[in-house]
Amino acid sequence: MSLPMATTAERPSFLTRILPDRLIGWLALALLAAVLAAIVRGQPHWADARPTVWAHLLLMLLVLGVTTAQMWGVKGARTHRILGWIWAIAMVASALITFDIRLTRGGGFSVIHLLSIWVLIQVPIMVSQARRHAVAGHRRRARGLSIFALLVAGFFTFPFHRMLGMWLFG
Repeated sequence: MSLPMATTAERPSFLTRILPDRLIGWLALALLAAVLAAIVRGQPHWADARPTVWAHLLLMLLVLGVTTAQMWGVKGARTHRILGWIWAIAMVASALITFDIRLTRGGGFSVIHLLSIWVLIQVPIMVSQARRHAVAGHRRRARGLSIFALLVAGFFTFPFHRMLGMWLFG
């Protein structure tokens, strides 16, 4: 007697196995702490940051906190849906704000602005999938945005003489 083969729907993806939701939540919390520490340490330089940079930073702090709650919380619950709307609106607002933040390349757009375009495309698709109860697609997009648009992009705000890195490491 042979055992039935597992379908791909039953087996988590490689990315899900190496970065489970709880770990994404912890990484978002760690990045939130690092950004807060940078802001506190950078207090003497606060006036150097433009209002749009502050707006982007504050939205990202909100998104990182909500990401942690979403990754640790019960999926599909009322709280998850409410926080999901907050997360989606803050992500879109933050992505739009970045088009006014052009501090490199002589004030022109940079490669990071491609990420903003990706966010502006992916977030509405993710919301649509949630509203249609297309759970697998919604989860894939939410995890992808959390990993790449938040964690990876957030990590790269610290090296290469970027503002948060200079504030944190002085």
